[in-house]
Amino acid sequence: MLRTSIEAQFSDIWLEGELSNLRAPGSGHVYCTLKDKASQIRAVLFRSTAVRLRFALQEGLYVIVRGRLTVYEPRGEYQLVLDTVEPKGIGALQLAFEQLKERLATEGLFDQDRKKSIPAFPRTVGVVTSLTGAAIRDILAVLRRRWPTLHILIAPVQVQGENAGRQIAEALTSLNKLGSVDVIIVGRGGGSLEDLWSFNEEIVVRAIAGSYVPVVSAVGHEIDMTLADFVADLRAPTPSAAAEAVVPVLAETVERLRELNVRLGQVMLRHCVFERQRLDAGIRGVTDLRLRLQEAAQRTDDMVDRLREMVQQLLTAWSERVHGVQCDLSGLNPILAIKQGLAIVPQFSKRLEGQMGVKLAQHRYRIHAKLAHLNTLSPLAILGRGYSILQTVPAGKILHRANDVGVGQELEAQLASGRLNCTVTQVFDDSSV
Repeated sequence: MLRTSIEAQFSDIWLEGELSNLRAPGSGHVYCTLKDKASQIRAVLFRSTAVRLRFALQEGLYVIVRGRLTVYEPRGEYQLVLDTVEPKGIGALQLAFEQLKERLATEGLFDQDRKKSIPAFPRTVGVVTSLTGAAIRDILAVLRRRWPTLHILIAPVQVQGENAGRQIAEALTSLNKLGSVDVIIVGRGGGSLEDLWSFNEEIVVRAIAGSYVPVVSAVGHEIDMTLADFVADLRAPTPSAAAEAVVPVLAETVERLRELNVRLGQVMLRHCVFERQRLDAGIRGVTDLRLRLQEAAQRTDDMVDRLREMVQQLLTAWSERVHGVQCDLSGLNPILAIKQGLAIVPQFSKRLEGQMGVKLAQHRYRIHAKLAHLNTLSPLAILGRGYSILQTVPAGKILHRANDVGVGQELEAQLASGRLNCTVTQVFDDSSV
């Protein structure tokens, strides 16, 4: 009777107070105490109502509740059965937004170092949005204007309502599985916090975080912020701005490539001129080397002639000295010449011949060494090892490459001994060897 009387008089009441003694057993029901400075009352939030809350109840949270008063007969206590709970001073959705944002940020889902870069030139763009909204028209118009040949895959979903979050998450997963999408735009037009709530749902946030393909968030207007904006690899203030962010302007890109092509041609031309100058310098160097070799050969011949003259002069001088000694010996006493000359003259002559032989051997060794060194520098020695010098007839131009002559052209080959007149019958360049 007491319970019936209380329920009849207090069937719909509003209270405000602070939550305390919060308890949530495995049944899913939530038990708490609602109190202010002067009084308190027990309250219960049954599971069917608790699952509809957008935010999590916390100890000390000041709330406004609506419910009915009843009596819990087993303990003889009256309690409030709650139907509605709203945080005082802040909306339920806003509180739920802040709570989920804090929890996901603690997990690192919003960290900057996990965000992927947007490709500079995507071939295929995926779009997750509603087919009936203005956002899809804006996105398609910008994409087609900036890059007409772009492939666009649209995954149509609900962007608000009970099933919107699940559809958005499934669309992101499906586009990732295709393997051909380079970047994904997910979003919708502007609206209230309730309208945009699908992009604050945890299932959508985790789907964006788990996407292998870079995701661009374009939810609402510039002032609207959702959790999808925090977790996406790039946040665009509007759907049109998202389309501009993912693809460049084709005409500008083509013009830039044309400018780069012109600059590349100029650089290649300057490089070719520089290499041609180096080649000409090398050819002049080879010509100078040939002239130096010819001069060295001439100097070698001069040195050989001078060495021969020096040897001849030495031999003449020694011969004169020997002749003088012989004259001196002939003027000696005949008796001494008979007694001593027979032993002295042959001995002196033998020593003299030995010294002359040593001197001659030394000079001969030096001459041979000089000749050997000069011979290594002589172009004739190079030709003697089987090489030849080819010259055009009648210009006398020395050849360096097979491509410098044509079939039927007459050439002259300088060998170590003699010359040959040749006619070209076939030309092989480096690529055909």
